[in-house]
Amino acid sequence: MLRHWGRSALATMIVSGLILAGCSNNNGGSKTENQPSPASESAVKVEGFPIVEQPIKLKMFTRIAPANGPFKDMPVFQEYEKLSNIQVAFTEAPTDGFAEKKNLLFAANELPDALYRSELNPLETIRYGTAGQLIPLENLIEQYAPNLKNLMEQYPEIRSGITTPEGHIYSIPGIVTTGSARTDKRWINKAWLEKLNLEEPKTTDELYKVLLAFRDGDPNGNGKSDEIPMTARKAAAGIPIVNMMAGSFGLDLQLGYNINIEDGKINIWSSDEKHKELLMYLNKLYKEKLLDPEIFTHTEAQYLAKQGSGNTGLFFDQTNNNFLPIQDQYVGTAPPAGPHGDQMQSTVAPVPRDFGAFAITSVNKYPEATMRWIDYFYSDEGSTLLRFGREGENYELKDGMPYYKEDFLAITGAQGKMTPYAGGGAPHLISDKVASFINPPQVQEAFAKLEPYMPKIRYAAPMFDEGTAQKVNILRNDIDKYIDEQSTKFIVGALSFDKWEEFQATLKKMKIDELEQLYQEAYDKMEK
Repeated sequence: MLRHWGRSALATMIVSGLILAGCSNNNGGSKTENQPSPASESAVKVEGFPIVEQPIKLKMFTRIAPANGPFKDMPVFQEYEKLSNIQVAFTEAPTDGFAEKKNLLFAANELPDALYRSELNPLETIRYGTAGQLIPLENLIEQYAPNLKNLMEQYPEIRSGITTPEGHIYSIPGIVTTGSARTDKRWINKAWLEKLNLEEPKTTDELYKVLLAFRDGDPNGNGKSDEIPMTARKAAAGIPIVNMMAGSFGLDLQLGYNINIEDGKINIWSSDEKHKELLMYLNKLYKEKLLDPEIFTHTEAQYLAKQGSGNTGLFFDQTNNNFLPIQDQYVGTAPPAGPHGDQMQSTVAPVPRDFGAFAITSVNKYPEATMRWIDYFYSDEGSTLLRFGREGENYELKDGMPYYKEDFLAITGAQGKMTPYAGGGAPHLISDKVASFINPPQVQEAFAKLEPYMPKIRYAAPMFDEGTAQKVNILRNDIDKYIDEQSTKFIVGALSFDKWEEFQATLKKMKIDELEQLYQEAYDKMEK
């Protein structure tokens, strides 16, 4: 997704706060070298449970999704506290507005012990790590995180994707080895298709005609024009519907940005004619009420409710969790071929899927115990606890695989109250051994339709050196905000496409060419 880091004033506050933090962090030297803290060195077990003999308390800042109940009431954390002897007090911030709250927390230098499900992007990670607010984790991983270490050895792209050029790791990701969990599926209302005697659309022109039929054909049979032909998420930054449809216009999302890579050359496509074609297509859908009019305003909770309503023709999500009661109404479909024959699934995440999911701050008195605490969730056993809760109560084993119990699933909202996994972005391992719920047959079939159109190589966002990261941050702060604002205006019709050349010229003035060169240099280093 396209990203931006907030308003200019906020950015100034953050930079100022970090300068002060960097200057005043007198204990940063020992943390930088990952030296064990005296308070916990002798008490932390290298393996086995409990992690510490004497109970300790940690404060963590986290994102809470609409599906979640309070973290303190989750059986997952209640059970793990008994096992680990570590009590965690969570400060929860809702998904909507989470990014701004997180940045303000750093700007004010009012830090928790750790950030959980924190959605730190590479630029934030470098920024706060360089300032001394996040501590390097590489030596802690080596000594206290055997599960994570093993995964990094098995999948080298994990280490390369989270290590700075200076050799530091300031945050760790959610790791996804299950292929279908790394991309959103395209769920189309097959009940509506059947009622209107339509085939799954294979091109963007056919998709347009299908959406028209969804709008005008009364497929829900209530005699009202209340169907939502097509919808997508609203994000804190970027425009998900643009990303979801980008592949049909030959636009990829490499290096964690709106980038195509052709013959080793980086192209930021924001000012390209293909991007214009994509926006014109979305404008056509929006203008004719084929695209949800609330697509830029609805909350995450409202979007999920639309999935479960059965009154939506086409939407995007990783799995079928949010519409299980009506799952037979939907089927996965392939990306449509665009006007030039392009047919690609651009939104594919790398194995280290959820970058910056967990980080330890410089105020943490127990970094070793904290690393051991999080490492458990990178094992199949720990991931089973995180995703499935208590055996016998929440799940049962079948052929060694955990499955939610039917009576548990029958309770509305039970999963989100039991585990932080519901809502995405939790720091843990998602492997085939724990994917029975997110990768059921319906999801596997939907993934199979996308797999032929996925790029052969998915490059994660690069970890720039500290100086370059600062340059990229400054450039993208303005460029991303401008792209998002203008693209939204183009889609909703508030800005005429006669202004496209002006849009291109402004991006040139904002030094998009310089930003492109920085990504080119990072890519060249990765390929050496």
